[in-house]
Amino acid sequence: MSAAEIVLRFALAAAAGYLLGSLPSGVIVGRLFGHVDVRAQGSGKTGATNVMRSLGPGPAVMVALLDIAKGAAAVLLVRFVIFPAAPNAALDAQNLSAVAQAIAGMAALLGHNYSLFIHFTGGRGVATGAGALLAMTPLAMLVGLLAMIIPIAVTRYVSLGSMIACAMAGLTALVLTLTGHGLWPQAVFALVGGGFIILSHRDNIARLIHGTERKLGQPTA
Repeated sequence: MSAAEIVLRFALAAAAGYLLGSLPSGVIVGRLFGHVDVRAQGSGKTGATNVMRSLGPGPAVMVALLDIAKGAAAVLLVRFVIFPAAPNAALDAQNLSAVAQAIAGMAALLGHNYSLFIHFTGGRGVATGAGALLAMTPLAMLVGLLAMIIPIAVTRYVSLGSMIACAMAGLTALVLTLTGHGLWPQAVFALVGGGFIILSHRDNIARLIHGTERKLGQPTA
């Protein structure tokens, strides 16, 4: 494979990931259930947490599943269509495919948070990042999920659980790579993508520090 073809496939991976990530699940579900623009409610974000506060648990679960699906779809599209690598391919080919998958996953995060279709607004990327990570390294995603559940159950702060999940998933992916059970592009995505998601919670961090962060089930007003 020539260098030009590799660059082209990387570019296609980025474009596909961004377009998939840009699909505004929260806005679409909000319009289906009560014609509500979730961006005008609560935090103004399009993710499942704000949808739950605006529309309830049913629509929120739907948004979460759709956001997970688009993150996973971005990675799987690259793996099987844009930059496939046979199971017995040389390590270089596997690494190149893994790099393209990481690019698609990161692009999906960017698309979700800065959607082309809703004037570059969006969510925080937690579910979309989880979907991409699930497709790349499921064990890291599972550890992140477990790390998310406990603090939410104890404190009812979804933002806190989400940030802890990102940190734990990134560390798990790094350990897997260092012990020979993962590829570096996967670890880099988990660490950089997790950092990007945590950074998107900077307003939540400020509210947590000042004790004004909304808890799960607490009204937005």
